[in-house]
Amino acid sequence: MDAADRPSTAGQRLSAPTLKQIRRPKNTILRFVVKFFPPDHTQLMEELTRYLFALQIKRDLACGRLICNDSSAALMVSHIIQSEIGDFDETQSWQHLLHNKYLPDQDAIRDNIMECHRKHAGQTPAESDYQLLEIARRLEMYGVRLHPAKDREGSHLSLSVAHTGVLVFQNHTKINAFNWAKIRKLSFKRKRFLIKLRADPAQSAHHDTLEFAMASRDCCKVFWKICVEYHAFFRLFEEPKPKPKAILFTRGSSFRFSGRTQKQLIDYVKDSEFKKIPFERKHSKILSNSSASPHSSSLRLQVPPENATSGSLTDQPDSGRLHQDARSNGLEDLPEAAPPTNGFHDDMTKQDAIRRGHHGAEPNQHLLNPENSEDSPHAADHAVTNGVLSGPGLDGIDIPNAPQIPAVQPLSPLTSPLLAEAGYVRNEDEEEARRKKFPTDKAYFIAKELLTTERTYLKDLKVITESLLNLAKAEEAFPDSVRVLLAAHYDPFHKFHQGFLRETEQRLAQWEGRSNAHIKGDYQRIGDVLLRNIQALRQLTAHLQKHPECLVELERACRSSRKVEALCRDFEQQRVCYLPLYVFLLRPLHRLLHYKLLLERLCKHYPPTHLDFRDCRAALADVSEMVLQLQGVMMKMENFQKLLELKKDLTGLENIVVPGREFIRLGCLSKLSGKGLQQRMFFLFSDCLLYTSRGTTPSNQFKVHGQLPLYGMTIRDSEEEWGVPHSFTLSGQRQSLVVAASCAAEMERWVEDVRMAIDLSEQTAGLLPPCPPEHKLSDDGAEEEEEELGGLRASLERQCPRGNTTVHVCWHRNTSVSMVDFSIAVENQLSGNLLRKFKNSNGWQKLWVVFTNFSLFFYKSHQDEYPLASLPLLGYSVTVPAEAENIHKDYVFKLHFKSHVYYFRSESEYNFERWMEVIRSATCSSSRPALGSRKDLY
Repeated sequence: MDAADRPSTAGQRLSAPTLKQIRRPKNTILRFVVKFFPPDHTQLMEELTRYLFALQIKRDLACGRLICNDSSAALMVSHIIQSEIGDFDETQSWQHLLHNKYLPDQDAIRDNIMECHRKHAGQTPAESDYQLLEIARRLEMYGVRLHPAKDREGSHLSLSVAHTGVLVFQNHTKINAFNWAKIRKLSFKRKRFLIKLRADPAQSAHHDTLEFAMASRDCCKVFWKICVEYHAFFRLFEEPKPKPKAILFTRGSSFRFSGRTQKQLIDYVKDSEFKKIPFERKHSKILSNSSASPHSSSLRLQVPPENATSGSLTDQPDSGRLHQDARSNGLEDLPEAAPPTNGFHDDMTKQDAIRRGHHGAEPNQHLLNPENSEDSPHAADHAVTNGVLSGPGLDGIDIPNAPQIPAVQPLSPLTSPLLAEAGYVRNEDEEEARRKKFPTDKAYFIAKELLTTERTYLKDLKVITESLLNLAKAEEAFPDSVRVLLAAHYDPFHKFHQGFLRETEQRLAQWEGRSNAHIKGDYQRIGDVLLRNIQALRQLTAHLQKHPECLVELERACRSSRKVEALCRDFEQQRVCYLPLYVFLLRPLHRLLHYKLLLERLCKHYPPTHLDFRDCRAALADVSEMVLQLQGVMMKMENFQKLLELKKDLTGLENIVVPGREFIRLGCLSKLSGKGLQQRMFFLFSDCLLYTSRGTTPSNQFKVHGQLPLYGMTIRDSEEEWGVPHSFTLSGQRQSLVVAASCAAEMERWVEDVRMAIDLSEQTAGLLPPCPPEHKLSDDGAEEEEEELGGLRASLERQCPRGNTTVHVCWHRNTSVSMVDFSIAVENQLSGNLLRKFKNSNGWQKLWVVFTNFSLFFYKSHQDEYPLASLPLLGYSVTVPAEAENIHKDYVFKLHFKSHVYYFRSESEYNFERWMEVIRSATCSSSRPALGSRKDLY
């Protein structure tokens, strides 16, 4: 260590004995860490000091803090190895890398490391340290310690401080930097961190103030102190003088940086003849396992934020203080507790709790915590239980007017009155024996899928024919014409499918051997049942062609009468209406697609000589003809329904439902502006592109910021121009936008859809009504921030009818979906029994599960009228459990998103493959096709 780098007596508290500074000295490990990272390592005059800094870089690499590309990582590790074992020897280097971990995912680039090490022949340890620091200082994450925060819109960011000023990161990418010269004042108020910038004469006369919300007041104060120290060390000529003590009252903090500044140290080294510490850098030849070995390869991508109080341990000059090692309090090497959940979570939990209290929950329907999780991600990551968000990390919510379970021993998730039979858990051996009794023919499982999905379909029909029509009869404001139209064209389907379901249930009972008919084998088929009922269903084609009229008339009634609109809005909040209302009106048309797909699988399974093949082929021909006949009606009705749903989610636009307009894609992109990257929700149509931000109004709608016509628009890649990953520029006739996607695949989907939409807009120019000229309603939310913050408290206490739609899930999961994705989701609907297991639970819980609309809905049994919980799957991954997870059962698949893990177990190989197939259609966005029409899918 340089003599100038030695600690000085900066005060009585700093010079106090170490034992007085540590609460638990026996359980504490002390470690020196760098506090101030110099921008130029050549200022470190002594070899020992450079060696200590090199040790810090080595530790940052091993912990995953110093994020970089593979080539830089391999080069730095090769210099470390050169300094430890000397020149390259293939056997020795290989063994050394096997026994020492320098990177979380070192094995993947081991060959690159050895190739780089081969080139360092003759390089001394001191030269290796110098080269290591030279590479590290050029990295964006050099010396960066992230502190979680949120901006005014609730977007998750991270703050850091460096020698240049305050930095803003998003997903470990620097999106903004505020130089010390531009900062007028740094302060904090409670848990809000404030940056006041100097006035820019070229822009405005007022001082701009930036606000960031941190996890707590303590976190805010710690980061503020670090900023004060960094500013003083790198910017001041001399140590700031202590603030004089007030006689009576104190205002603000008296904290000041104590110690020599960088300039004082440099001057001291130049002007003084201090005694150098003898130090000769030699090869360390470490052959034992590195103590900084990471636990998983994900650490390089998910950097654990370092607590500032444990990050002050330093060999930098005049720190004068020893701090506890992070291992003594669990702060440094483990991820911090997750920051408070975002506004979406707060809105949903409080407002949906009010909704649930309004419905009047039964005493046994209190929310239970299914799992003790380490963190609490977005509220969209939780399941919605009785309209209330729940899930890992959610300990329960006080619900108005709802009795609470006494705070005694908590119930196990297996015996939850929500999702189990009055405390009864099915024995696994009993479940296994029950499955073995059933037939193993694939045709049987296809027939059983027909039965389970028919049950769900009939329940969805009842939402219209019973629940909605009963409301229409009870309310005088509801137009008789709409009620008569719905009854005339939906009741026939309800009655028909009741009989179809009874016949299917009877056939499956016979097939399973619950009668003597199976002995002859006459009932081990389903084609005859399908053929007979599809031929009868063809008689109802005229009613299917009237369903678009029903949708138009219902929407017209809502548009012309506020009372009818309020009735429909309130109806959507009922638990039985678990999907958007207009989706239920499309169910009869969608069911034809399901019959077609089931029959295709049966015809593919049966040999031509099978008894059931002829009936299945005839039924397939009939239903294919119906689908082809109604395909145009279906696509127009789906597009109209989607526009109506988006109309409810958007505000600030007169009318989104324009004749000839087609919905193409919606999703989350980051818009580049003077304030950096800001999260925005984009809506792509066949004639225009809208960009919005999520408001905090009682309706949780997205406020339109701008509208760009597609005609004449151009699109180009902008990564090199702006230095922002996955960015591209949209240039209209009067306005240009630079936006960035969350990943390369997401960018590719957006670029492809926008280009195709531009081509369509040029082909249909003159056919559509003229799109309003591009306009910008507000500059990145500057105007509406005041009104949103002002109405935040009120909005959190009101009911939120639109806090759980696909649009909101895309916003919080930072993804997108297209119209083709919705069409594929329509075809990939599935229902049936599954056994569910949480990550930390021991047993399996039997549930009736429905997959539709990119979500899983959970019921206690198929007789339940409404779901007890739901799980949006956008952003989730579906895989098979690894051997290390100790799930020693057949037909198990795993759903995981961040720290949330769910295991599901199906009863057969066929069901396992089907559940994996349909869930992947919603979760594996990389495999989803780009813009196209449904006719391409047949």
